[in-house]
Amino acid sequence: MISGMPGVIRAFSLDMPLNKQVLEEIMMRYKPNIIAIVLVLLISFFTGPALAADDDSAYGTAKVNMHEYPTINAVFDVNYEDPNKLNILYAFVKNTAKPLKGKMVVVTHGPELRAFAKENYIKYQGIVDKMAELAEQGVEFRMCNNAMRAAGYEATDMPGFITIVPAGFPEIAYLQSQGYQYINPLPLSVRDVRYLEQPQLKKK
Repeated sequence: MISGMPGVIRAFSLDMPLNKQVLEEIMMRYKPNIIAIVLVLLISFFTGPALAADDDSAYGTAKVNMHEYPTINAVFDVNYEDPNKLNILYAFVKNTAKPLKGKMVVVTHGPELRAFAKENYIKYQGIVDKMAELAEQGVEFRMCNNAMRAAGYEATDMPGFITIVPAGFPEIAYLQSQGYQYINPLPLSVRDVRYLEQPQLKKK
C-alpha cells in the first residue's frame, strides 16, 4: 500500500464534504501518491497479458523424438458397448500396425460382435468392410465363443475373416504369453478436442 493515503479518509471523509476545494487540496497533498497508483495500474494493464503468456510457457516447449520402433506383435482387447466405435478401432489398428510392423490380433468379446453378424451386414456394412480391409492387410480377428453364444449367435453367423476361439480373456492371456503386447483401445476420439477449450482457434 502507498503510504499516506489512509490519511485522506481520516482527514477529509469524516470532517468535511468532498467539494471542489477539498478535492483540489487532496490532489495537491497526495499528488505523488495518486500518480504512483495510476502508474501501477497502467503497468499492470500492459504487462498482464505478457505475464500470462509467460505462465503459458513456464515449462518450455515439448521435445520431438520421432524414433523408429522394433518389430512388435500386439493384441487388441475389444469390448465396446456401441458397435459404431469399431470405426475408431479401425484407425487405432492401422496407426499401430504401420510403425510396429508386427502381427496384429483383434480379440472381440463384447456387444460390438453383433456388427460382424452376416444378418446385420447391411446395417453395419461400412464398419464390416473396414474390418475386412484390415484382415486383408494381415490383421487377425478372433471372437470369443462364450460371448458369441451368449449373444445368441453361432459360428456360421459370422463372416469368413473371423476365427472363433474358446474364450476372450484366455485368448488374450495366451497371446501375451507368446510375446504379444497388450493394447486396450478405449474408443475415445481426440479429433478437434483442442477447440473444445479454444474454439476461436478453429479455422472456419
